[in-house]
Amino acid sequence: MTGNDEPPPPAERRSAVRSLCRLWPYVRPVRGKLAVAAAVAVVASCLSLVIPLALKWIVDGPVAGRDPSGVWAGGLALLLLGAAEAGLFGVRRVLLARPLAGVEADMRAALYRHLQRLPVSFHDRWPSGQLLSRGTTDLMLLRIFLAFPLVFLLVNGVTIVAGCVILLLQDWTLGLVLLAPVLPMVVLCAYFEERYSRAARRAQDQAGDVTTAVEESVLGVRVTKGFGRHRSQERAFALLGERLRGTELRKARLLGALWALIMILPELAIGAALVFGVVRVADGGLSAGTLVAFLSTALALRWPVESIGFLLAVTQDAAAATDRFFEVMDAPEAGTGGTAPAPGAGATGGLRLEGVEFRYPDAPAGAPPVLRGVDLHVRPGETMALVGTTGSGKTTLISLVPRLHEATAGRITLDGVDITDLPRERLRELVSVAFEEPTLFSASAGENVLMGAEGAQEADLERALAVAQAAGFVHALPEGHRTQVGEQGLSLSGGQRQRLALARAVVGSPRFLILDDPLSALDVHTEALVESALREVLATTTALVVAHRPSTVLLADRVALLSRGRVTAVGTHHELLRDNPEYASLMSGHEGGGPR
Repeated sequence: MTGNDEPPPPAERRSAVRSLCRLWPYVRPVRGKLAVAAAVAVVASCLSLVIPLALKWIVDGPVAGRDPSGVWAGGLALLLLGAAEAGLFGVRRVLLARPLAGVEADMRAALYRHLQRLPVSFHDRWPSGQLLSRGTTDLMLLRIFLAFPLVFLLVNGVTIVAGCVILLLQDWTLGLVLLAPVLPMVVLCAYFEERYSRAARRAQDQAGDVTTAVEESVLGVRVTKGFGRHRSQERAFALLGERLRGTELRKARLLGALWALIMILPELAIGAALVFGVVRVADGGLSAGTLVAFLSTALALRWPVESIGFLLAVTQDAAAATDRFFEVMDAPEAGTGGTAPAPGAGATGGLRLEGVEFRYPDAPAGAPPVLRGVDLHVRPGETMALVGTTGSGKTTLISLVPRLHEATAGRITLDGVDITDLPRERLRELVSVAFEEPTLFSASAGENVLMGAEGAQEADLERALAVAQAAGFVHALPEGHRTQVGEQGLSLSGGQRQRLALARAVVGSPRFLILDDPLSALDVHTEALVESALREVLATTTALVVAHRPSTVLLADRVALLSRGRVTAVGTHHELLRDNPEYASLMSGHEGGGPR
């Protein structure tokens, strides 16, 4: 993300209706139950309009004729109508609960599935809190919208239209008095919609920022405590919270103002109709029963009319949530590659980079590429060490091989096959990666290792743990390799996490192995043991190893020096020490001595 870590605004402002229509593919499987629930709610709401007609019959009939039995019969009819209305609204809730929970689950699964297929460059730009809020809060808002506002926008609309027809049929002059506020209310709703939609989107983006801050504070709690920065973190979080609070208060003010006006205008109209109706009853121009029925119908329409503000507010929240959801879903997935056959060793075997160039998608215009014109050939079965100053592009280069990033020019081949012609699943089977910063999941130690190879068995797990010199501490855990390591593996030391990540990389005996400074967190004794075991693995694979220390470089058959985005020298460790001053400076620990 850019600047303030907020997502880029949509290219053009979209109407709420157009945004919400994009939910149709997810709603379509439950459209039948949704339609039945809406129909039930319409019937229930319209029953409330029958009650005033029953009142008119009671007043003009049994009450005027002093017929007690008729009054009791009318009262029983009113009771049955009320019970039927309440029962039908209960049926609506039962009909909607399960299918709409399924819609939310399907959308969350689709979002998660899509996130797994998006390129790494997407995740580099988007804060995790923004993605989390889209998969939780935003989808909850959409479920609420589908369960209540969507249905009741239809129900209340039908109720208001039917009620207005009944009012006009009972007495058209009084009906016109009650309909006088319609035009001002339409103008008010349009004014409200435009402003509330902007506030709703801003609030949801700011909620994503707050989520990001909470997540970072939890994951970085050791750094915060270690440097005593909890007060500055609290101040930064308070600023984010204050921004969100201010936006929510603006939403509340907008909704409060609209709701007040929506309630005042109909009340004034009802008051005017009441005075006008009483005068007509006194003059004999209107029956008392008709006036009672008329006013009862008007009062029955109060909730459908007054709820417009609330329904519009939730609708705008849902439209903003829909836009945020599809901002992620519209991001193009990484291509799957072709259907080329698996690579086989040949004259052009091994790993080859030809004229490779890379520039980050969000790099400023005119900025030089991170990598330019990189040519490198790692022969079959060879281990190549990649050495360079900090920021020279080593980690970026190795990320191009498994296509975590896409090269912007040039080509990369595995045993003569362009990696863009390989399906990604096949490419990831051929190439295994261990990153310098190990990432572990909230799973057991064994499960974290076995993620490195589909179908790997316990024997493969034990072999990989032995290579990474991780068997000792893993078997010493309370439940062995079945012990849960916790979120990010923070219950383990840095060296232990790195060894598990290395075991994950070698568990599947990959044909190509990419290691990003895999021994940086190990002590000298453990490093020597891991190097000894790793030599056996490297003897059976083609490997590219990012190295910073001479001990790691000595694992390699040859060394490539990366400087200013180019491979400037290739040779053995001893040849480069003798012939290349920059390499000699790097290996002596004086990184600043070489060109950057």
